[in-house]
Order: sequence, then structure tokens, then C-alpha cells
Amino acid sequence: MRARSCFSRRHSRRREGQPDNEMKQRAVKRGTTWSRLCKLALRLPGVTEGTSYGTPALHVRKKFLARLKEDGASVAIKIDFADRDVLLELDPAAFYLTDHYRPYPAMLVRLKEVRLDLLPRLLEQAWRLQAPKGLVARATRLTSRSQRS
Repeated sequence: MRARSCFSRRHSRRREGQPDNEMKQRAVKRGTTWSRLCKLALRLPGVTEGTSYGTPALHVRKKFLARLKEDGASVAIKIDFADRDVLLELDPAAFYLTDHYRPYPAMLVRLKEVRLDLLPRLLEQAWRLQAPKGLVARATRLTSRSQRS
């Protein structure tokens, strides 16, 4: 049985009958930097900056979350296979694989192409995949409390 993805395929499909100019108005912003990605990720509990394979990286409790690739234009990020499949189909300009990453729960993200509306969810999914269960549970409880207030 295939796992469900938290990323919806609906983002990639144009609504029938929607005029082109309305589509342009709905266009999402794209592109970020490693620095901005780090700022977003560091909001998540337990995330720290470090290195991986000699490049800047993000970890959660010493477990790999993401790293800047040597080209400085792409990021390798942890993600489960179901979410990876959806994102690769959703936006091949931003998300891609090399043969090296194919067998691992990870993918590559082009910083200049990634949709800014997907970035926080992408980082959170990577964090949930790598963070200790207790840390995720505490963060979920805190979030649900603050949403009730």
C-alpha cells in the first residue's frame, strides 16, 4: 500500500475555465537563498546549523535535515518517498533527483525555483521525519494549544 502524501497534487492542475490573466495573478513567488531557508528551519524545535560533507547543513538533534550542495544552488533535503514522488511530479523545475539520491528518502531542491508557499511545509516534513518522537509530540501539543487561544 502506498503512503499518502501531505503535499497535494491539486497545486499543479489549472482550474478548468480559469482565464490566463487570473492564473498570472495567482502565480506564487519562487526562489530563496540558503540563508532564508536556514531562518525558516531554525524556527523548528531542536534545529541547529552545522556541516555535512564539508558544506553548510541543518540538523535536528544531530540527525541530518538538509544541506547546501557544493554548487551553492541546490539543497539536499530529507523527505519520505511518497512526498518526494508528489513533489517531483508537482514541480520538476524545483525538485529533482540524481542517481545518488534515488534509493534514499531525500531529494534535491533548486533554491531559485522552489515555491515559497511550499518551503515551510517541506522543512516541517523533513523535521518531522528526523526529529525524535518526543520532540514532535511536544511541539504538536504547543501548537495545538496556541491555536485554541
